[in-house]
Amino acid sequence: MSKHEQLAALLQRQIASGIRPAGARLPSIRKMAEQHSCSAATVIRAYEQLIREHFVYVVDRSGYYVAAQHQTAPAIAEGEQIDIASAAPAAELFPFDDFQGCLNQAMKLYRDQLFTYGTAQGLPALLHEVREQLERVQVFARPANLYITSGVQQALSILTMMPFPGGQQRIMIEQPGYHLLIELLESLDVPVVQVERTSCGLDMEKIEEWFQTGEIKFFYLMPRFHNPLGHSLAAVDKKKLVVLAERYDVYLVEDDYLADLEQHTGIDPLYAYDRSDHVIYLKSYSKMLFPGLRIGVAVLPDCLTATFSRYKKLLDIDSSVLSQAALQMYIKNGMYARYRRLMLEAYRRRTKRLHAAICELAASDPLFARVYHIDAVHAVLPLPDNFPMSALLRRLQELNIVADSLDRYFMKDSPYRWNGLRINVSNVQEERIAATLQIVAAQVRRLIAMPLASPMNSTADRPDSNRLRDAADPVNQGNE
Repeated sequence: MSKHEQLAALLQRQIASGIRPAGARLPSIRKMAEQHSCSAATVIRAYEQLIREHFVYVVDRSGYYVAAQHQTAPAIAEGEQIDIASAAPAAELFPFDDFQGCLNQAMKLYRDQLFTYGTAQGLPALLHEVREQLERVQVFARPANLYITSGVQQALSILTMMPFPGGQQRIMIEQPGYHLLIELLESLDVPVVQVERTSCGLDMEKIEEWFQTGEIKFFYLMPRFHNPLGHSLAAVDKKKLVVLAERYDVYLVEDDYLADLEQHTGIDPLYAYDRSDHVIYLKSYSKMLFPGLRIGVAVLPDCLTATFSRYKKLLDIDSSVLSQAALQMYIKNGMYARYRRLMLEAYRRRTKRLHAAICELAASDPLFARVYHIDAVHAVLPLPDNFPMSALLRRLQELNIVADSLDRYFMKDSPYRWNGLRINVSNVQEERIAATLQIVAAQVRRLIAMPLASPMNSTADRPDSNRLRDAADPVNQGNE
């Protein structure tokens, strides 16, 4: 038996006996060579053999780690597809019969209005119900400032295209951020200012520097349950943003798309802190009910209502009266409140399962230990810069798992771009969450366990350095 085979066999016995447990970091190539009086090349060949036999995996610029042994990832049943990419609500939770009853009621009650165009603001009866709902989340708005839109995306399109009082042109966005707004801005060639969003929040000094220039038309952000990161801004940051917006006369566009899924009391939106009419509040019903409903709400300052109304009329005259009427009946009959309670409990259980699965994997896998624990049904798995993401997505697709990278959540020229797998379990049955994460982890390990060519290229001999973004590292960032 050659020297490298002897060393590999020794390490295998240590791993099998538990002397080197799963997740333990092996000594560097240089240190191992000194301990066993052999060359670095011998150690590399031994480590490469262990990688091929799935005893060890390598983390770029971190080192070699012991892989979990005798564990096989559970298979997904033939024909079954697990979707960890979509943020849409789970179809099996939605009471279709209830909504269909409201739709029938709406057609009877509003049948005459189906043959005419509605008002620019939306169906008055729905505006009344929405206004009462908004007040429960500390958004107090006069009827004249409320607009029903064809989803939040239409509101963002209008705000992007319409002129603002100061004539500014630049739009500030978070990175990563909402992918459809990014596509819109790039398609229209709108001048964009990018700011980094991390688990610690936002860099207020940089934001103030840009606000001071007088060039910012509005700053679009998701303070609550950020997509894709899942983090929420602390109250102190929300207050700072509102102060800066008033000081430099910059509008804040707050996308509170998951406001109805907030499980903690006392968590207020930006709008609740605004005293100078600089916050534009957006709310979506698509993420709560179903995307096909296409109903969103915009709360606008007085100075923007006339222009917003004019642009909205040019785009679609009026949002679907039938959808508005059905939603109005659904809210009025108390069905929305009942469904919200159902969704809150379902999302709470899914979030709990997601975090439990991540914690279990983190015990033996340093990559999963870097997933920032959040209070939402989505998270991001940070991966090394050179990780073959397209290969991972392809392998998962072959295993009937639909997944998504972070690519589309960054501008094409973003300096803040980093590699990560987006994980959303809003569409995954509770009992499948842990099994699905195990499959993902197994495929990540296989792709990350790549043999290294020579001692000169060995990452294990270099000083430890984290190539993952600090934005996703709970050890470095701390809690909000």
